[in-house]
Amino acid sequence: MQIEIYDMSADGENISIQLTAVCDSFSSLLWDVQYYGCGSFEIYIAATPQNLVGFMPGRIIGRDDDKEHYGIIESVKLETNAENGDYLTVTGRFLMSLLSRRIIYPTLSITTLTSYADIVRQAVYRNAMVSGNRLIPSLRHGNTTGSCWEQKARLQVSYDNLMEWIFKICEITGGTANIRLEEISSGNYAFFFDLSQGTDRSIFQEENAHIVFSDSYCNLLTFDYSANYSGQRNTAYVFGEGEGTERKRTITFNGNEPAHLDRYEVYVDAKDIKQESQENGETVQITDEEYIALLNEKGAEHFVYPTEITESTIAVDGKQYQYNKDYFVGDYVTVEHQRFGLIQPKIQLVGMIESYDQNGRTLTPTFRTGV
Repeated sequence: MQIEIYDMSADGENISIQLTAVCDSFSSLLWDVQYYGCGSFEIYIAATPQNLVGFMPGRIIGRDDDKEHYGIIESVKLETNAENGDYLTVTGRFLMSLLSRRIIYPTLSITTLTSYADIVRQAVYRNAMVSGNRLIPSLRHGNTTGSCWEQKARLQVSYDNLMEWIFKICEITGGTANIRLEEISSGNYAFFFDLSQGTDRSIFQEENAHIVFSDSYCNLLTFDYSANYSGQRNTAYVFGEGEGTERKRTITFNGNEPAHLDRYEVYVDAKDIKQESQENGETVQITDEEYIALLNEKGAEHFVYPTEITESTIAVDGKQYQYNKDYFVGDYVTVEHQRFGLIQPKIQLVGMIESYDQNGRTLTPTFRTGV
Protein backbone atom coordinates (compact mmCIF):
# COMPACT_ATOMS: atom_id res chain seq x y z
CA MET A 1 0.00 0.00 0.00
CA GLN A 2 1.32 3.43 -0.98
CA ILE A 3 0.32 6.95 0.01
CA GLU A 4 -0.24 9.34 -2.89
CA ILE A 5 0.18 13.10 -2.49
CA TYR A 6 -1.62 15.42 -4.91
CA ASP A 7 -1.20 19.16 -5.34
CA MET A 8 -4.54 20.93 -5.77
CA SER A 9 -5.14 24.41 -7.15
CA ALA A 10 -8.32 26.14 -8.27
CA ASP A 11 -8.67 27.93 -11.61
CA GLY A 12 -12.03 29.62 -11.56
CA GLU A 13 -14.70 26.90 -11.66
CA ASN A 14 -12.17 24.12 -12.27
CA ILE A 15 -9.46 22.45 -10.23
CA SER A 16 -6.01 21.31 -11.24
CA ILE A 17 -4.78 18.10 -9.61
CA GLN A 18 -1.24 16.84 -10.00
CA LEU A 19 0.39 13.80 -8.41
CA THR A 20 3.51 15.18 -6.72
CA ALA A 21 4.82 12.26 -4.65
CA VAL A 22 4.30 8.62 -3.70
CA CYS A 23 5.26 7.47 -0.23
CA ASP A 24 5.60 3.86 0.93
CA SER A 25 7.80 4.45 3.96
CA PHE A 26 6.10 5.79 7.10
CA SER A 27 6.02 4.93 10.79
CA SER A 28 2.24 4.65 11.05
CA LEU A 29 -0.99 5.40 9.23
CA LEU A 30 -4.53 5.61 10.59
CA TRP A 31 -7.31 5.57 7.97
CA ASP A 32 -10.66 6.12 9.70
CA VAL A 33 -13.72 5.54 7.48
CA GLN A 34 -17.05 6.61 9.02
CA TYR A 35 -20.56 5.91 7.72
CA TYR A 36 -22.44 8.66 9.55
CA GLY A 37 -19.66 11.21 9.64
CA CYS A 38 -16.65 12.59 7.85
CA GLY A 39 -13.72 10.18 8.01
CA SER A 40 -10.17 11.22 8.84
CA PHE A 41 -6.54 10.14 8.57
CA GLU A 42 -3.27 10.50 10.46
CA ILE A 43 0.23 9.89 9.10
CA TYR A 44 3.28 9.67 11.35
CA ILE A 45 6.45 9.92 9.31
CA ALA A 46 10.11 10.83 9.68
CA ALA A 47 10.69 14.56 9.32
CA THR A 48 12.89 15.44 6.39
CA PRO A 49 13.04 18.62 4.31
CA GLN A 50 11.42 16.68 1.45
CA ASN A 51 8.56 15.39 3.62
CA LEU A 52 7.99 18.81 5.16
CA VAL A 53 7.60 20.29 1.68
CA GLY A 54 5.57 17.35 0.39
CA PHE A 55 2.98 17.13 3.17
CA MET A 56 1.67 20.67 2.92
CA PRO A 57 -1.76 21.76 4.24
CA GLY A 58 -4.28 21.89 1.44
CA ARG A 59 -2.83 18.98 -0.48
CA ILE A 60 -4.82 15.82 -1.13
CA ILE A 61 -3.86 12.43 0.30
CA GLY A 62 -4.89 9.19 -1.38
CA ARG A 63 -4.08 5.49 -1.30
CA ASP A 64 -3.35 3.32 -4.31
CA ASP A 65 -5.73 0.64 -2.93
CA ASP A 66 -8.68 2.91 -2.05
CA LYS A 67 -10.32 4.97 -4.78
CA GLU A 68 -13.39 5.90 -2.71
CA HIS A 69 -11.70 7.96 0.01
CA TYR A 70 -9.33 10.89 -0.38
CA GLY A 71 -8.27 13.26 2.36
CA ILE A 72 -7.23 16.91 2.60
CA ILE A 73 -4.24 17.75 4.79
CA GLU A 74 -5.44 20.17 7.47
CA SER A 75 -2.65 20.02 10.04
CA VAL A 76 1.09 19.34 10.05
CA LYS A 77 3.04 19.10 13.29
CA LEU A 78 6.84 18.90 13.45
CA GLU A 79 8.50 17.38 16.54
CA THR A 80 12.27 17.19 16.96
CA ASN A 81 14.01 14.97 19.48
CA ALA A 82 17.74 14.32 19.76
CA GLU A 83 17.20 10.77 21.05
CA ASN A 84 14.13 9.54 19.15
CA GLY A 85 14.54 11.48 15.93
CA ASP A 86 12.44 14.06 14.11
CA TYR A 87 8.88 13.28 13.08
CA LEU A 88 5.92 14.81 11.30
CA THR A 89 2.31 14.19 12.30
CA VAL A 90 0.04 14.87 9.34
CA THR A 91 -3.73 14.90 9.90
CA GLY A 92 -6.85 15.79 7.98
CA ARG A 93 -10.33 14.75 6.98
CA PHE A 94 -11.79 13.15 3.88
CA LEU A 95 -13.22 15.16 0.98
CA MET A 96 -16.70 15.47 2.54
CA SER A 97 -15.03 18.13 4.72
CA LEU A 98 -15.24 20.45 1.68
CA LEU A 99 -18.95 20.81 2.43
CA SER A 100 -18.18 21.84 6.03
CA ARG A 101 -16.97 25.12 4.50
CA ARG A 102 -20.55 26.07 3.57
CA ILE A 103 -23.74 26.79 5.48
CA ILE A 104 -27.27 26.37 4.14
CA TYR A 105 -28.23 29.86 2.96
CA PRO A 106 -30.75 31.06 1.95
CA THR A 107 -33.45 28.92 3.58
CA LEU A 108 -34.12 25.60 1.88
CA SER A 109 -37.87 25.00 2.07
CA ILE A 110 -39.34 21.75 0.72
CA THR A 111 -43.13 21.88 1.18
CA THR A 112 -44.14 18.97 -1.08
CA LEU A 113 -43.17 15.37 -0.43
CA THR A 114 -39.73 14.98 -2.00
CA SER A 115 -37.21 12.16 -1.84
CA TYR A 116 -34.34 12.66 0.57
CA ALA A 117 -31.94 12.16 -2.34
CA ASP A 118 -33.42 15.13 -4.21
CA ILE A 119 -33.51 17.24 -1.04
CA VAL A 120 -29.85 16.65 -0.24
CA ARG A 121 -28.70 17.07 -3.83
CA GLN A 122 -30.67 20.31 -4.05
CA ALA A 123 -29.01 21.61 -0.86
CA VAL A 124 -25.54 20.78 -2.20
CA TYR A 125 -26.31 22.35 -5.58
CA ARG A 126 -27.63 25.61 -4.12
CA ASN A 127 -24.81 26.07 -1.63
CA ALA A 128 -21.76 24.63 -3.38
CA MET A 129 -22.38 24.26 -7.12
CA VAL A 130 -23.87 27.57 -8.28
CA SER A 131 -21.40 29.91 -10.00
CA GLY A 132 -20.00 32.61 -7.75
CA ASN A 133 -17.87 32.88 -4.65
CA ARG A 134 -19.63 29.95 -2.92
CA LEU A 135 -18.87 27.51 -5.73
CA ILE A 136 -16.63 24.54 -4.86
CA PRO A 137 -14.72 24.10 -8.11
CA SER A 138 -15.34 20.90 -10.09
CA LEU A 139 -17.90 19.55 -7.60
CA ARG A 140 -20.49 17.44 -9.42
CA HIS A 141 -23.38 15.16 -8.54
CA GLY A 142 -22.31 11.52 -8.70
CA ASN A 143 -24.17 8.28 -8.06
CA THR A 144 -27.24 7.74 -5.90
CA THR A 145 -27.91 4.15 -4.87
CA GLY A 146 -30.02 2.54 -2.16
CA SER A 147 -33.75 2.50 -1.51
CA CYS A 148 -33.29 4.49 1.72
CA TRP A 149 -32.78 7.64 -0.38
CA GLU A 150 -36.20 7.15 -2.00
CA GLN A 151 -37.95 7.95 1.31
CA LYS A 152 -39.85 11.23 1.07
CA ALA A 153 -40.18 14.15 3.43
CA ARG A 154 -40.96 17.83 3.79
CA LEU A 155 -38.48 20.07 5.58
CA GLN A 156 -37.19 23.58 6.04
CA VAL A 157 -33.61 24.34 7.05
CA SER A 158 -31.42 27.43 7.21
CA TYR A 159 -27.94 28.38 8.44
CA ASP A 160 -26.95 24.79 9.38
CA ASN A 161 -23.45 23.65 8.46
CA LEU A 162 -23.98 21.84 5.16
CA MET A 163 -21.83 18.78 5.89
CA GLU A 164 -23.16 18.30 9.42
CA TRP A 165 -26.75 18.64 8.19
CA ILE A 166 -26.18 16.02 5.46
CA PHE A 167 -24.90 13.50 7.99
CA LYS A 168 -27.91 14.29 10.20
CA ILE A 169 -30.11 13.33 7.25
CA CYS A 170 -28.00 10.19 6.81
CA GLU A 171 -28.82 9.19 10.38
CA ILE A 172 -32.53 9.58 9.57
CA THR A 173 -32.46 7.65 6.29
CA GLY A 174 -29.81 5.02 7.11
CA GLY A 175 -27.70 6.07 4.13
CA THR A 176 -24.33 7.76 3.75
CA ALA A 177 -22.68 10.49 1.69
CA ASN A 178 -19.19 10.67 0.24
CA ILE A 179 -17.10 12.82 -2.09
CA ARG A 180 -14.59 11.00 -4.25
CA LEU A 181 -11.92 12.25 -6.63
CA GLU A 182 -12.05 10.89 -10.17
CA GLU A 183 -9.99 11.55 -13.26
CA ILE A 184 -12.50 12.41 -16.01
CA SER A 185 -9.93 12.78 -18.78
CA SER A 186 -6.17 12.81 -19.03
CA GLY A 187 -4.99 15.13 -16.27
CA ASN A 188 -8.49 16.48 -15.56
CA TYR A 189 -10.19 15.67 -12.26
CA ALA A 190 -13.54 16.34 -10.62
CA PHE A 191 -15.13 15.84 -7.20
CA PHE A 192 -18.21 13.57 -7.28
CA PHE A 193 -20.83 13.72 -4.52
CA ASP A 194 -22.33 10.23 -4.00
CA LEU A 195 -25.23 8.95 -1.90
CA SER A 196 -25.36 5.25 -1.07
CA GLN A 197 -26.59 2.62 1.38
CA GLY A 198 -24.97 -0.31 3.16
CA THR A 199 -25.81 -3.92 2.31
CA ASP A 200 -27.47 -6.42 4.63
CA ARG A 201 -25.06 -9.34 5.10
CA SER A 202 -26.49 -10.49 8.45
CA ILE A 203 -27.99 -13.89 9.22
CA PHE A 204 -31.44 -12.30 8.92
CA GLN A 205 -31.32 -12.47 5.12
CA GLU A 206 -30.44 -15.00 2.42
CA GLU A 207 -29.78 -12.76 -0.58
CA ASN A 208 -26.13 -12.09 0.31
CA ALA A 209 -23.42 -14.25 1.86
CA HIS A 210 -23.50 -14.05 5.66
CA ILE A 211 -20.76 -12.14 7.46
CA VAL A 212 -20.38 -13.38 11.05
CA PHE A 213 -17.70 -12.19 13.45
CA SER A 214 -17.39 -14.57 16.38
CA ASP A 215 -14.89 -15.72 18.97
CA SER A 216 -15.76 -19.26 17.95
CA TYR A 217 -14.62 -18.51 14.38
CA CYS A 218 -11.37 -16.95 15.66
CA ASN A 219 -12.00 -13.80 13.62
CA LEU A 220 -13.07 -11.68 16.60
CA LEU A 221 -9.85 -10.95 18.48
CA THR A 222 -11.09 -8.43 21.08
CA PHE A 223 -14.63 -7.53 22.04
CA ASP A 224 -15.92 -4.46 23.92
CA TYR A 225 -19.68 -4.17 24.36
CA SER A 226 -21.82 -1.37 25.74
CA ALA A 227 -25.55 -0.64 25.78
CA ASN A 228 -26.90 2.87 26.39
CA TYR A 229 -30.58 3.56 27.02
CA SER A 230 -30.13 6.77 29.04
CA GLY A 231 -30.46 9.42 26.37
CA GLN A 232 -33.37 8.07 24.34
CA ARG A 233 -36.08 10.41 23.11
CA ASN A 234 -39.03 9.11 21.10
CA THR A 235 -41.77 11.75 21.47
CA ALA A 236 -41.16 15.37 20.39
CA TYR A 237 -43.22 18.41 21.35
CA VAL A 238 -42.42 20.83 18.54
CA PHE A 239 -43.23 24.55 18.76
CA GLY A 240 -42.99 26.79 15.71
CA GLU A 241 -43.99 30.36 14.89
CA GLY A 242 -46.19 32.49 17.10
CA GLU A 243 -46.39 33.52 20.75
CA GLY A 244 -48.15 32.01 23.75
CA THR A 245 -51.28 30.03 23.01
CA GLU A 246 -51.13 31.16 19.37
CA ARG A 247 -47.87 29.40 18.77
CA LYS A 248 -48.04 26.64 16.12
CA ARG A 249 -47.28 23.24 17.65
CA THR A 250 -47.38 19.49 17.12
CA ILE A 251 -46.50 16.24 18.84
CA THR A 252 -44.62 13.74 16.73
CA PHE A 253 -43.40 10.17 17.21
CA ASN A 254 -42.34 7.21 15.10
CA GLY A 255 -45.02 4.53 14.63
CA ASN A 256 -47.47 4.02 17.48
CA GLU A 257 -47.51 6.74 20.11
CA PRO A 258 -45.31 5.68 23.07
CA ALA A 259 -47.00 5.57 26.47
CA HIS A 260 -46.23 5.21 30.16
CA LEU A 261 -42.69 3.97 30.89
CA ASP A 262 -41.93 3.62 27.18
CA ARG A 263 -42.43 7.37 26.54
CA TYR A 264 -39.35 9.65 26.49
CA GLU A 265 -40.20 13.27 25.64
CA VAL A 266 -38.15 16.14 24.21
CA TYR A 267 -38.98 19.81 23.59
CA VAL A 268 -38.01 21.21 20.18
CA ASP A 269 -37.89 24.96 19.55
CA ALA A 270 -38.65 25.32 15.84
CA LYS A 271 -39.20 29.06 15.52
CA ASP A 272 -36.73 29.00 12.64
CA ILE A 273 -39.35 27.13 10.59
CA LYS A 274 -41.28 29.88 8.77
CA GLN A 275 -44.77 29.69 7.30
CA GLU A 276 -43.62 31.90 4.46
CA SER A 277 -40.95 30.70 2.06
CA GLN A 278 -39.05 32.26 -0.82
CA GLU A 279 -39.32 30.45 -4.15
CA ASN A 280 -37.77 32.00 -7.26
CA GLY A 281 -37.65 35.36 -5.53
CA GLU A 282 -41.34 35.32 -4.60
CA THR A 283 -42.91 34.97 -1.16
CA VAL A 284 -45.07 31.85 -0.92
CA GLN A 285 -47.44 31.15 1.97
CA ILE A 286 -47.24 27.59 3.33
CA THR A 287 -50.54 25.98 4.30
CA ASP A 288 -51.17 24.95 7.90
CA GLU A 289 -51.03 21.28 6.88
CA GLU A 290 -47.68 21.73 5.14
CA TYR A 291 -46.34 23.73 8.08
CA ILE A 292 -47.27 21.03 10.62
CA ALA A 293 -45.55 18.48 8.35
CA LEU A 294 -42.38 20.62 8.48
CA LEU A 295 -42.60 20.74 12.28
CA ASN A 296 -43.00 16.95 12.42
CA GLU A 297 -39.86 16.51 10.32
CA LYS A 298 -37.95 18.89 12.59
CA GLY A 299 -39.06 16.92 15.64
CA ALA A 300 -37.96 13.62 14.11
CA GLU A 301 -34.42 15.00 13.87
CA HIS A 302 -34.31 15.04 17.68
CA PHE A 303 -35.26 11.42 18.27
CA VAL A 304 -32.58 9.44 20.11
CA TYR A 305 -32.83 5.66 20.14
CA PRO A 306 -31.21 3.11 22.46
CA THR A 307 -27.88 1.92 21.13
CA GLU A 308 -25.68 -1.11 21.46
CA ILE A 309 -22.08 -0.47 20.50
CA THR A 310 -19.36 -3.02 19.90
CA GLU A 311 -15.77 -1.92 19.40
CA SER A 312 -13.49 -4.77 18.48
CA THR A 313 -10.40 -5.84 16.65
CA ILE A 314 -10.90 -8.45 13.98
CA ALA A 315 -8.66 -10.75 12.00
CA VAL A 316 -7.04 -8.86 9.13
CA ASP A 317 -5.94 -11.77 6.98
CA GLY A 318 -8.70 -14.17 7.92
CA LYS A 319 -9.56 -16.73 5.29
CA GLN A 320 -13.28 -16.07 5.74
CA TYR A 321 -13.79 -12.37 4.97
CA GLN A 322 -11.73 -9.55 3.53
CA TYR A 323 -12.52 -5.92 4.32
CA ASN A 324 -13.50 -3.82 1.26
CA LYS A 325 -14.01 -7.01 -0.73
CA ASP A 326 -16.51 -9.16 1.16
CA TYR A 327 -17.91 -6.41 3.40
CA PHE A 328 -17.77 -2.62 3.67
CA VAL A 329 -18.43 0.18 6.13
CA GLY A 330 -22.20 0.62 6.30
CA ASP A 331 -23.04 -3.07 5.88
CA TYR A 332 -25.17 -4.99 8.38
CA VAL A 333 -23.42 -8.09 9.75
CA THR A 334 -23.71 -10.50 12.68
CA VAL A 335 -21.47 -10.25 15.76
CA GLU A 336 -21.47 -12.79 18.56
CA HIS A 337 -19.39 -13.66 21.59
CA GLN A 338 -20.39 -17.19 22.51
CA ARG A 339 -18.42 -17.33 25.73
CA PHE A 340 -20.62 -14.57 27.19
CA GLY A 341 -23.76 -15.62 25.35
CA LEU A 342 -24.00 -12.31 23.48
CA ILE A 343 -25.30 -12.24 19.92
CA GLN A 344 -26.13 -9.22 17.79
CA PRO A 345 -27.77 -10.87 14.77
CA LYS A 346 -28.06 -7.66 12.75
CA ILE A 347 -25.74 -4.82 13.61
CA GLN A 348 -24.28 -2.12 11.39
CA LEU A 349 -20.59 -1.56 10.75
CA VAL A 350 -20.52 2.24 11.15
CA GLY A 351 -16.77 2.80 11.24
CA MET A 352 -13.46 1.13 10.46
CA ILE A 353 -9.99 2.27 11.47
CA GLU A 354 -7.19 0.72 9.46
CA SER A 355 -3.88 1.01 11.25
CA TYR A 356 -0.46 0.40 9.71
CA ASP A 357 2.69 0.43 11.83
CA GLN A 358 5.81 -1.63 12.54
CA ASN A 359 3.58 -4.47 13.79
CA GLY A 360 1.66 -4.67 10.52
CA ARG A 361 -1.98 -3.91 9.74
CA THR A 362 -4.86 -3.97 12.20
CA LEU A 363 -8.58 -3.43 11.71
CA THR A 364 -10.67 -1.82 14.45
CA PRO A 365 -14.36 -1.74 13.54
CA THR A 366 -17.21 -0.04 15.36
CA PHE A 367 -20.61 -1.76 15.17
CA ARG A 368 -23.81 -0.07 16.24
CA THR A 369 -27.50 -0.85 16.56
CA GLY A 370 -30.26 1.65 17.08
CA VAL A 371 -29.46 3.50 13.86
